[in-house]
Amino acid sequence: MQAETIDDVILELDRILDRAREEGSRLGYFPALYRRVTKAVKAGIDDGAFADGEQLESLDVLFANRYLEAWKTSRAGGRPTAAWRVAFEAARSPRPIVVQHLLLGINAHINLDLGIAAAATAPGPALAGLRPDFLAINDLLAAQVDGVKAALATVWPKLRVLDWLAGRKDDRLINFSLGKARDHSWALAEELDATPAAERPARIAAADRRVAKLARVILHPGPLARLKTWIVRTGERGSVAEVIDRLS
Repeated sequence: MQAETIDDVILELDRILDRAREEGSRLGYFPALYRRVTKAVKAGIDDGAFADGEQLESLDVLFANRYLEAWKTSRAGGRPTAAWRVAFEAARSPRPIVVQHLLLGINAHINLDLGIAAAATAPGPALAGLRPDFLAINDLLAAQVDGVKAALATVWPKLRVLDWLAGRKDDRLINFSLGKARDHSWALAEELDATPAAERPARIAAADRRVAKLARVILHPGPLARLKTWIVRTGERGSVAEVIDRLS
């Protein structure tokens, strides 16, 4: 059954997290972060932070259902999109660090799913009207950075030292990267909206291949980045269930 409201989305994420805790599965890392962000979006809608809260909730639910469907398809032995397959398969290995798992989920969900969901939420002339609230979510995501970093610092304590040395430069980099990802997803939404319905599956498949290629770069970076991930991996602390709890 698909989610119909943001409350449904949170309930489904809770179920996934409960299962991940029980199984000690790293598949719980991304939905733990996603739950945090979804609750922030719900609070923003309830507080009137968006011009059209009803439409934004529709977007949020369509967006979330793409992840929920990918997760269920994978659990059932099916084949979700290529970008999600890379993320889900990586969760079977202890080698990727927590941040890599989060980036793999963010990559698949924002760079692919978000554009598809936006085009479906507001087709045709209505798409332009969605853009202000679509962009407003950038501010909401930026507000989550400190909380997520604090959670990651409990997994890898040395992050606090690096954070102090970097000052606010790392925050600007994270926010810039999220903004670029959302720009990419909006461009995909416009591309799909301008594409005849019969041709959209092929366009989505092409976008999926591009996003999956980026996922493989996240999972298998260059030599220097591999060294850095090794250093982080040796310092990560806590069981899978503990990391899930800290992120959520």
